[in-house]
Amino acid sequence: MQTKKLGSHGPEISVIGYGSWEAGGRGWGPNPADEQVIEAIHAGLKAGINWVDTAEIYGRGKSEELVGRALKDQPGTLIFTKLAPESAGSGFRRDQVRKGVEGSLERLGRDHIDLYQLHWPADDVEIEETWEAMAAVKEEGLVHHIGVSNFDRELIERCEKIAHVDSLQPHFSLLHTKGRDDLFLFCKTNGTGVIAYGPMAYGLLTGAVTAETEFGDDDWRSGKNKMQGYYDQFYAPGVFEKNLAIVEQLRPIADRLNIGLAQLSLAWVFHQTGVTGAIAGSRQPHHVEENAGAGSIVLDPKDLDDIDSIISA
Repeated sequence: MQTKKLGSHGPEISVIGYGSWEAGGRGWGPNPADEQVIEAIHAGLKAGINWVDTAEIYGRGKSEELVGRALKDQPGTLIFTKLAPESAGSGFRRDQVRKGVEGSLERLGRDHIDLYQLHWPADDVEIEETWEAMAAVKEEGLVHHIGVSNFDRELIERCEKIAHVDSLQPHFSLLHTKGRDDLFLFCKTNGTGVIAYGPMAYGLLTGAVTAETEFGDDDWRSGKNKMQGYYDQFYAPGVFEKNLAIVEQLRPIADRLNIGLAQLSLAWVFHQTGVTGAIAGSRQPHHVEENAGAGSIVLDPKDLDDIDSIISA
Protein backbone atom coordinates (compact mmCIF):
# COMPACT_ATOMS: atom_id res chain seq x y z
CA MET A 1 0.00 0.00 0.00
CA GLN A 2 1.37 3.39 -1.02
CA THR A 3 1.15 6.23 1.48
CA LYS A 4 1.14 10.02 1.28
CA LYS A 5 1.37 12.82 3.81
CA LEU A 6 -1.99 14.52 4.42
CA GLY A 7 -1.24 18.12 3.57
CA SER A 8 1.72 19.98 5.04
CA HIS A 9 1.09 19.12 8.71
CA GLY A 10 -0.96 15.93 8.68
CA PRO A 11 -0.14 12.25 9.22
CA GLU A 12 1.12 9.75 6.66
CA ILE A 13 -1.95 7.94 5.36
CA SER A 14 -2.59 5.01 3.05
CA VAL A 15 -3.80 6.15 -0.37
CA ILE A 16 -6.96 4.09 0.19
CA GLY A 17 -9.06 4.63 3.32
CA TYR A 18 -12.12 2.77 4.58
CA GLY A 19 -15.35 4.76 4.27
CA SER A 20 -18.09 3.84 6.72
CA TRP A 21 -21.13 5.62 5.28
CA GLU A 22 -22.52 2.24 4.23
CA ALA A 23 -21.61 0.85 7.65
CA GLY A 24 -24.18 3.17 9.19
CA GLY A 25 -26.85 1.17 7.41
CA ARG A 26 -29.37 3.85 6.49
CA GLY A 27 -29.98 4.42 2.78
CA TRP A 28 -28.00 1.48 1.39
CA GLY A 29 -30.62 -1.23 1.41
CA PRO A 30 -31.08 -3.78 4.21
CA ASN A 31 -28.86 -3.05 7.19
CA PRO A 32 -25.86 -5.37 7.50
CA ALA A 33 -25.10 -7.28 10.68
CA ASP A 34 -22.77 -5.39 13.01
CA GLU A 35 -20.22 -8.18 12.95
CA GLN A 36 -20.13 -8.10 9.16
CA VAL A 37 -19.24 -4.40 9.19
CA ILE A 38 -16.53 -4.98 11.79
CA GLU A 39 -15.14 -7.85 9.73
CA ALA A 40 -15.05 -5.60 6.66
CA ILE A 41 -13.10 -2.92 8.55
CA HIS A 42 -10.63 -5.51 9.83
CA ALA A 43 -10.18 -6.83 6.28
CA GLY A 44 -9.15 -3.34 5.21
CA LEU A 45 -6.64 -3.00 8.02
CA LYS A 46 -5.06 -6.34 7.16
CA ALA A 47 -4.73 -5.16 3.57
CA GLY A 48 -2.80 -2.04 4.55
CA ILE A 49 -5.47 0.62 5.15
CA ASN A 50 -4.51 2.82 8.13
CA TRP A 51 -7.47 5.20 8.40
CA VAL A 52 -11.24 5.03 8.64
CA ASP A 53 -13.58 7.87 7.69
CA THR A 54 -16.96 8.23 9.38
CA ALA A 55 -19.40 10.94 10.50
CA GLU A 56 -21.81 11.66 13.32
CA ILE A 57 -24.79 11.52 10.94
CA TYR A 58 -24.01 8.16 9.34
CA GLY A 59 -26.74 5.93 10.70
CA ARG A 60 -27.41 8.60 13.34
CA GLY A 61 -24.24 7.69 15.20
CA LYS A 62 -24.34 3.95 14.45
CA SER A 63 -21.37 4.17 12.10
CA GLU A 64 -19.15 5.84 14.71
CA GLU A 65 -20.15 3.24 17.27
CA LEU A 66 -19.24 0.38 14.92
CA VAL A 67 -15.95 2.03 13.98
CA GLY A 68 -15.19 2.40 17.68
CA ARG A 69 -15.89 -1.27 18.29
CA ALA A 70 -13.84 -2.37 15.29
CA LEU A 71 -10.84 -0.26 16.31
CA LYS A 72 -11.02 -0.85 20.06
CA ASP A 73 -7.76 -2.81 19.97
CA GLN A 74 -6.28 -0.85 17.06
CA PRO A 75 -5.02 2.39 18.65
CA GLY A 76 -2.64 3.02 15.75
CA THR A 77 -5.43 3.21 13.17
CA LEU A 78 -6.40 6.80 12.40
CA ILE A 79 -10.03 7.89 12.76
CA PHE A 80 -11.44 10.72 10.67
CA THR A 81 -14.98 11.88 11.45
CA LYS A 82 -17.24 14.79 10.57
CA LEU A 83 -19.53 17.34 12.24
CA ALA A 84 -22.74 18.34 10.43
CA PRO A 85 -24.82 21.54 10.64
CA GLU A 86 -28.17 21.67 12.42
CA SER A 87 -30.58 20.00 12.16
CA ALA A 88 -28.87 17.04 10.54
CA GLY A 89 -26.05 17.07 13.09
CA SER A 90 -24.80 18.76 16.25
CA GLY A 91 -24.50 22.18 14.63
CA PHE A 92 -21.78 24.71 13.84
CA ARG A 93 -22.13 27.27 16.63
CA ARG A 94 -19.25 27.57 19.06
CA ASP A 95 -20.79 25.51 21.86
CA GLN A 96 -22.21 22.98 19.40
CA VAL A 97 -18.78 22.20 17.96
CA ARG A 98 -17.54 21.23 21.42
CA LYS A 99 -20.66 19.15 22.05
CA GLY A 100 -20.24 17.45 18.69
CA VAL A 101 -16.64 16.48 19.44
CA GLU A 102 -17.59 15.07 22.82
CA GLY A 103 -20.41 13.01 21.31
CA SER A 104 -18.16 11.55 18.63
CA LEU A 105 -15.42 10.74 21.14
CA GLU A 106 -17.90 8.88 23.31
CA ARG A 107 -19.26 6.83 20.41
CA LEU A 108 -15.78 6.12 19.09
CA GLY A 109 -14.35 5.24 22.50
CA ARG A 110 -11.28 7.41 21.90
CA ASP A 111 -9.64 10.26 23.81
CA HIS A 112 -8.95 12.18 20.60
CA ILE A 113 -10.01 12.33 16.95
CA ASP A 114 -7.20 12.25 14.41
CA LEU A 115 -9.02 14.42 11.84
CA TYR A 116 -12.20 16.35 12.63
CA GLN A 117 -14.01 17.75 9.59
CA LEU A 118 -16.95 20.04 8.85
CA HIS A 119 -19.29 17.91 6.75
CA TRP A 120 -20.69 20.71 4.55
CA PRO A 121 -21.10 24.49 4.88
CA ALA A 122 -23.83 25.85 7.15
CA ASP A 123 -26.24 28.51 5.92
CA ASP A 124 -26.97 30.05 9.31
CA VAL A 125 -23.56 30.34 11.00
CA GLU A 126 -20.57 32.38 9.86
CA ILE A 127 -17.66 30.09 9.09
CA GLU A 128 -15.35 32.23 11.24
CA GLU A 129 -17.27 31.34 14.41
CA THR A 130 -17.21 27.65 13.53
CA TRP A 131 -13.56 27.55 12.56
CA GLU A 132 -12.47 29.38 15.71
CA ALA A 133 -14.27 26.65 17.67
CA MET A 134 -12.56 23.97 15.57
CA ALA A 135 -9.18 25.55 16.28
CA ALA A 136 -10.03 25.62 19.99
CA VAL A 137 -10.80 21.90 20.25
CA LYS A 138 -7.59 21.21 18.36
CA GLU A 139 -5.66 23.39 20.82
CA GLU A 140 -7.20 21.37 23.68
CA GLY A 141 -5.96 18.15 22.10
CA LEU A 142 -9.44 16.71 21.59
CA VAL A 143 -8.67 16.59 17.87
CA HIS A 144 -5.25 16.48 16.23
CA HIS A 145 -6.10 17.92 12.81
CA ILE A 146 -9.03 19.87 11.39
CA GLY A 147 -10.48 19.84 7.90
CA VAL A 148 -13.53 20.53 5.77
CA SER A 149 -15.74 18.68 3.30
CA ASN A 150 -17.70 20.06 0.34
CA PHE A 151 -16.10 23.52 0.75
CA ASP A 152 -14.96 25.81 -2.05
CA ARG A 153 -11.74 27.83 -2.21
CA GLU A 154 -13.30 31.01 -0.83
CA LEU A 155 -14.48 29.26 2.35
CA ILE A 156 -11.15 27.51 2.81
CA GLU A 157 -9.33 30.83 2.52
CA ARG A 158 -11.60 32.35 5.17
CA CYS A 159 -10.79 29.45 7.48
CA GLU A 160 -7.09 29.72 6.74
CA LYS A 161 -6.98 33.23 8.22
CA ILE A 162 -7.86 31.67 11.59
CA ALA A 163 -6.14 28.27 11.55
CA HIS A 164 -4.66 25.97 8.94
CA VAL A 165 -7.06 23.75 7.01
CA ASP A 166 -5.42 20.34 7.10
CA SER A 167 -7.72 18.65 4.62
CA LEU A 168 -10.54 18.93 2.12
CA GLN A 169 -12.93 16.05 1.46
CA PRO A 170 -14.57 16.61 -1.94
CA HIS A 171 -16.85 14.53 -4.13
CA PHE A 172 -14.53 13.27 -6.88
CA SER A 173 -14.33 10.40 -9.35
CA LEU A 174 -13.80 9.58 -13.02
CA LEU A 175 -17.43 10.59 -13.53
CA HIS A 176 -17.28 13.72 -11.38
CA THR A 177 -14.05 15.62 -11.97
CA LYS A 178 -15.03 19.02 -10.62
CA GLY A 179 -12.12 20.66 -8.76
CA ARG A 180 -9.34 18.75 -10.47
CA ASP A 181 -7.99 21.68 -12.48
CA ASP A 182 -8.36 24.47 -9.93
CA LEU A 183 -9.42 23.65 -6.38
CA PHE A 184 -7.03 20.72 -5.92
CA LEU A 185 -4.09 22.76 -7.25
CA PHE A 186 -4.92 25.46 -4.73
CA CYS A 187 -5.05 22.85 -1.96
CA LYS A 188 -1.64 21.52 -2.95
CA THR A 189 -0.12 25.01 -2.78
CA ASN A 190 -1.91 25.70 0.48
CA GLY A 191 -0.70 22.51 2.17
CA THR A 192 -4.24 21.14 2.40
CA GLY A 193 -4.59 17.40 1.79
CA VAL A 194 -7.41 16.10 -0.39
CA ILE A 195 -9.25 12.86 0.41
CA ALA A 196 -11.91 12.08 -2.18
CA TYR A 197 -15.29 10.55 -1.45
CA GLY A 198 -17.44 8.74 -4.01
CA PRO A 199 -14.40 7.60 -6.06
CA MET A 200 -16.28 4.62 -7.49
CA ALA A 201 -19.39 6.68 -8.29
CA TYR A 202 -21.45 4.69 -5.79
CA GLY A 203 -21.15 1.46 -7.72
CA LEU A 204 -21.15 2.66 -11.32
CA LEU A 205 -17.37 2.46 -11.69
CA THR A 206 -17.18 -1.08 -10.33
CA GLY A 207 -18.74 -2.46 -13.49
CA ALA A 208 -21.36 -4.29 -11.41
CA VAL A 209 -24.17 -1.85 -12.29
CA THR A 210 -25.86 -2.45 -15.66
CA ALA A 211 -28.81 -1.04 -17.58
CA GLU A 212 -30.95 -3.76 -15.96
CA THR A 213 -29.92 -2.96 -12.38
CA GLU A 214 -32.81 -2.02 -10.09
CA PHE A 215 -32.26 -0.48 -6.67
CA GLY A 216 -34.64 -1.15 -3.80
CA ASP A 217 -36.79 1.56 -2.29
CA ASP A 218 -34.52 1.57 0.79
CA ASP A 219 -31.45 2.29 -1.36
CA TRP A 220 -30.84 6.00 -2.06
CA ARG A 221 -29.74 5.14 -5.59
CA SER A 222 -33.36 4.41 -6.46
CA GLY A 223 -33.99 8.16 -6.30
CA LYS A 224 -36.93 7.65 -3.95
CA ASN A 225 -35.49 9.37 -0.90
CA LYS A 226 -33.65 12.52 0.18
CA MET A 227 -30.48 11.68 -1.74
CA GLN A 228 -32.12 12.79 -4.98
CA GLY A 229 -29.25 15.16 -5.86
CA TYR A 230 -26.73 12.35 -6.15
CA TYR A 231 -29.19 10.19 -8.03
CA ASP A 232 -29.79 12.86 -10.67
CA GLN A 233 -26.08 13.24 -11.22
CA PHE A 234 -25.28 9.58 -11.78
CA TYR A 235 -28.37 7.46 -12.33
CA ALA A 236 -31.01 9.62 -14.00
CA PRO A 237 -32.15 8.54 -17.49
CA GLY A 238 -29.71 9.78 -20.11
CA VAL A 239 -26.97 10.44 -17.56
CA PHE A 240 -27.10 6.81 -16.50
CA GLU A 241 -26.64 5.52 -20.05
CA LYS A 242 -23.80 7.96 -20.72
CA ASN A 243 -21.97 6.87 -17.59
CA LEU A 244 -22.38 3.18 -18.41
CA ALA A 245 -20.86 3.84 -21.83
CA ILE A 246 -17.83 5.47 -20.20
CA VAL A 247 -17.42 2.50 -17.88
CA GLU A 248 -17.40 0.12 -20.86
CA GLN A 249 -14.71 2.21 -22.56
CA LEU A 250 -12.58 1.99 -19.40
CA ARG A 251 -12.86 -1.78 -19.22
CA PRO A 252 -10.13 -2.53 -21.84
CA ILE A 253 -7.66 -0.39 -19.89
CA ALA A 254 -8.39 -2.31 -16.70
CA ASP A 255 -8.05 -5.59 -18.61
CA ARG A 256 -4.72 -4.47 -20.07
CA LEU A 257 -3.42 -3.76 -16.57
CA ASN A 258 -4.95 -6.99 -15.23
CA ILE A 259 -6.92 -5.14 -12.56
CA GLY A 260 -10.61 -4.57 -11.83
CA LEU A 261 -12.58 -1.51 -12.86
CA ALA A 262 -12.99 -0.48 -9.23
CA GLN A 263 -9.24 -0.68 -8.69
CA LEU A 264 -8.59 1.35 -11.83
CA SER A 265 -11.05 4.02 -10.68
CA LEU A 266 -9.50 4.25 -7.22
CA ALA A 267 -5.93 4.35 -8.53
CA TRP A 268 -6.81 7.11 -11.01
CA VAL A 269 -8.14 9.26 -8.17
CA PHE A 270 -5.01 9.21 -6.02
CA HIS A 271 -2.82 9.74 -9.11
CA GLN A 272 -4.39 13.18 -9.63
CA THR A 273 -2.33 16.24 -8.67
CA GLY A 274 -3.13 17.38 -5.15
CA VAL A 275 -5.10 14.27 -4.17
CA THR A 276 -3.81 12.41 -1.11
CA GLY A 277 -6.17 9.47 -0.94
CA ALA A 278 -9.53 7.95 -1.82
CA ILE A 279 -12.31 6.79 0.50
CA ALA A 280 -13.66 3.37 -0.46
CA GLY A 281 -16.58 1.87 1.43
CA SER A 282 -18.14 -1.58 1.37
CA ARG A 283 -19.91 -3.92 3.74
CA GLN A 284 -18.29 -6.97 2.12
CA PRO A 285 -14.82 -7.97 3.40
CA HIS A 286 -13.71 -9.33 0.01
CA HIS A 287 -14.67 -6.07 -1.70
CA VAL A 288 -12.71 -4.13 0.91
CA GLU A 289 -9.65 -6.29 0.22
CA GLU A 290 -10.00 -5.67 -3.52
CA ASN A 291 -10.35 -1.93 -2.97
CA ALA A 292 -7.26 -1.88 -0.79
CA GLY A 293 -5.38 -3.64 -3.57
CA ALA A 294 -5.71 -0.48 -5.64
CA GLY A 295 -3.25 1.15 -3.26
CA SER A 296 -0.32 -0.70 -4.83
CA ILE A 297 -1.21 0.19 -8.43
CA VAL A 298 1.00 2.61 -10.37
CA LEU A 299 -0.50 4.16 -13.52
CA ASP A 300 1.98 5.39 -16.10
CA PRO A 301 1.49 8.52 -18.27
CA LYS A 302 0.01 6.49 -21.14
CA ASP A 303 -2.56 4.92 -18.83
CA LEU A 304 -3.56 8.33 -17.51
CA ASP A 305 -3.73 9.84 -21.01
CA ASP A 306 -5.88 6.98 -22.26
CA ILE A 307 -8.28 7.44 -19.35
CA ASP A 308 -8.45 11.20 -19.80
CA SER A 309 -9.25 10.81 -23.49
CA ILE A 310 -12.29 8.74 -22.52
CA ILE A 311 -13.70 10.91 -19.75
CA SER A 312 -13.12 14.19 -21.60
CA ALA A 313 -14.72 13.08 -24.88
